Amino acid sequence: MNVVAYCRVSTDEQDQLNSLKTQKEFFEAYAEKNRLNLIHIYSDAGISGTKTKKRVAFNQMMRDAESGIFEAVLFKDVSRLARNTADFLDCYRKLQELGIKMYFLSYNMTNTDTSEFHFTLLAAIAQEESYNTSKRIKFSKHYNAERGRVPNFVYGYDKTNGEYFDLSVNEREAETVRKIFAWYTENGDGTLKISARLNETGVTTKKGCKWTPNAVLRILTNRIYAGKIANGKQEIVNFPNSKRVDKPENEWIIVENEKLRIIPDEVFAKAQALMRERAGNGKKRHSNKHLFSTLIKCKECGWSFRRLVTHYKNTYVRWVCSGRNGRGASTCENAVVLDENKLIEELQNYFLQMLQNKEKYIEKAKEKFRQSYKAEGKNERKKEELEKEIAEMKRYKEKMLHLFANDYISFEELNEKTSHLKTEIPRLEYELQRLCSNAPSATQFDRAIAETFTHIEKITDFRSLTNAQLKEIIECITVSADGVVDIHLKAFGRM
Repeated sequence: MNVVAYCRVSTDEQDQLNSLKTQKEFFEAYAEKNRLNLIHIYSDAGISGTKTKKRVAFNQMMRDAESGIFEAVLFKDVSRLARNTADFLDCYRKLQELGIKMYFLSYNMTNTDTSEFHFTLLAAIAQEESYNTSKRIKFSKHYNAERGRVPNFVYGYDKTNGEYFDLSVNEREAETVRKIFAWYTENGDGTLKISARLNETGVTTKKGCKWTPNAVLRILTNRIYAGKIANGKQEIVNFPNSKRVDKPENEWIIVENEKLRIIPDEVFAKAQALMRERAGNGKKRHSNKHLFSTLIKCKECGWSFRRLVTHYKNTYVRWVCSGRNGRGASTCENAVVLDENKLIEELQNYFLQMLQNKEKYIEKAKEKFRQSYKAEGKNERKKEELEKEIAEMKRYKEKMLHLFANDYISFEELNEKTSHLKTEIPRLEYELQRLCSNAPSATQFDRAIAETFTHIEKITDFRSLTNAQLKEIIECITVSADGVVDIHLKAFGRM
């Protein structure tokens, strides 16, 4: 008879791995003693028994069972199969239907000589034991959180193995932490500019990697640098499905540890206030609800991309051509689907590259600008269009100033509605000037470029950016049917 065995341990610690090795040796000895042809041992390490979906070896065993590779399977006991009664019955019945014989060696029982009801009771007991273990672990974690358990790996500190409640300040890294907070709170730099500066100077993260805006953001929001340890940010609910959920901040367990302080409380508080201010400057998205609303254009049909949200196990946010999506595939050949998370990451990397190669990008933009205006003479039609567009923008700006002066809108609303005009009007005026004169001046164009970089440098968190803030930098993002994505900056054009 061809048989297999399945064993599992819930952690990948050394003593548990030794246990796994012992289980395998036990199965080999049992098979030899009982003259069974043991063809394979499936094993999962560091995997909980409350759910089967994450147990890779177990799921492979179930697929092999359907293929008829073996006729029997050995388990040490019921809990090795599953600690969740529902999962146990599901797997038990599938193997039963396939005619697979199951040996539970600790009980000296098989499915052929013992009733399903008996095994269900054993599975229920195993689930209850798992629940009690979960409660003990939760209590232990809460107790350790109240004592101020420190993280295993955090920039600015070193940890001694086995020491759960203390860290030592790494002075070299601590100096970088102080610089990050100073650049953010005193210079007004955003996380993009800060990460670029750190990379330029050769400073690496704790793992020796390059800095990203998100890595800088984690530094700025971690209160450990102000001597406070935050634990209990999440909890596991709905046992045995064990869903992990975030807890509200007022329920976190905060323990003060002055030995860990790298920056003063007022500096940390200022950083958080600036972050809220920058994120809140555009809570209203200039009549556009989402970050990329009306910014992504289809190169084939000219329609904007629309945002689609799907829910399948996880939530997926994607952007597709609204022309094709709304009017049918026959109206537009552009079937490209952009993942929002990946698009944000690409945009983040793109801006980071711009900051790290600033002079190169500026020279490239100026060269393109010069090439655009090589032809001499005047374009009267274009001139009239520009004059009309500039006049409309100025009238709109005057109207907004009038509303503000008469207290119909707040300063924040005024800034939100007119901030894009700061770069757009000078750019159009300069373009008009070029059409009207053969002796151009690059002053206004240079100013637009400088303001673009200023906007980019002040970005703190791409995921908290608003549509209006992004439109201060980007004219549009075009997508062709073959998947080519082009970013058109206001001052730079297509790059």
